[in-house]
Amino acid sequence: MIKRFDCETRGLAEWPARDFTSEPINQRKNTIMKMKTSRLLAAALIGTLAFTPTVAKAGEIGHYAGGFMNLRDYFVPAPGFYAAVYNYGYTTDQLNDSHGNKVKSVTINPPGGGGPVTVGVDVNVDMYVLAPTLIYALDVPSLGIRYGALITPTFGNANLDAALSSATSHGGKAEASNMGVGDMFVQPVWLGKTFKHLELALAYGFYAPIGEYDTATFTLPGGATVKAEAADNIGFGFWTQQIQGSMAWYPMNNKGTAVIAALTYETNGKKQDFDLTPGDNLTLNWGISQFLPLKKDMSVMLEVGPAGYDTWQITDDTGSAANNIRDQVHAVGGQLGLVYMPWHTALTCHGYYEYAAKDRFQGGVFNVSIVKKF
Repeated sequence: MIKRFDCETRGLAEWPARDFTSEPINQRKNTIMKMKTSRLLAAALIGTLAFTPTVAKAGEIGHYAGGFMNLRDYFVPAPGFYAAVYNYGYTTDQLNDSHGNKVKSVTINPPGGGGPVTVGVDVNVDMYVLAPTLIYALDVPSLGIRYGALITPTFGNANLDAALSSATSHGGKAEASNMGVGDMFVQPVWLGKTFKHLELALAYGFYAPIGEYDTATFTLPGGATVKAEAADNIGFGFWTQQIQGSMAWYPMNNKGTAVIAALTYETNGKKQDFDLTPGDNLTLNWGISQFLPLKKDMSVMLEVGPAGYDTWQITDDTGSAANNIRDQVHAVGGQLGLVYMPWHTALTCHGYYEYAAKDRFQGGVFNVSIVKKF
């Protein structure tokens, strides 16, 4: 979604200069991935799913991905129709425990399995999600606000939550290279209000669990069996409702500089095939977006700026398959973008390094997106 970049020179204010939309998906959690692994565990994927004990898994990863959206994505763009494509990647070889230390093994207590079993953990996750997005925005003069809506289907090869389930439920490695449809993000309510040096946005959206989702039976050393998410899942298997509030402060009248903060609150439904309802999550996105003209006529604009995100699980998972550990992750990075005004087109890339995490993966994010106004 492109964000309006006001400038008093050469009518630049007539075209929105950035703001691709999120999603979702989006994504932190509509995330989609591929794990590389051993023959031993690939064979363990074969087995019956019925009448298999379910083990408690580590903290559930939610849909919203803190490293998905661009800095000005949170604000309703200028009136019009937009099409965007996001390419989101996540890579990690580290799973952390509740103290933020790297996990090298897990101890599993399968029901009726004859006692605890300790299994080594060796994760190598490379995740990719393709998220085309359609956006529409219009002014509502009678209320003095701007209204927008968007829809973001996702496509990928697996999701990050399935990788977490695989690593913590049976250890070892797991392979997933299935490509297909993931969960879809819809944001039907998106309101914006602009002042001279301030812009506010409030949005409601939901993630619909339409992506491919299944469970698998795993055989542990000693013969005990457990049920967990299939490592090649693409969907998350539960609904998520999301509320997002955002604020941008523009120190200068032309709004070329923006100091941005956004809070995203997720509340989740019950997970399919498990007695588990993931806890609520809160994510803070922050950053500074600076536009710089590359040509005197301002037809080409460069965007640069630091950015970061922090996600906390703020309520416990519930159900017999839940644990009492709340996960969190913290990341820092930056954004680089290019806007070509005559084509009403913008290309943006950003990257993040996760420097701390608890009860979840700690890795790196890279995203490339392109958007065009029609």
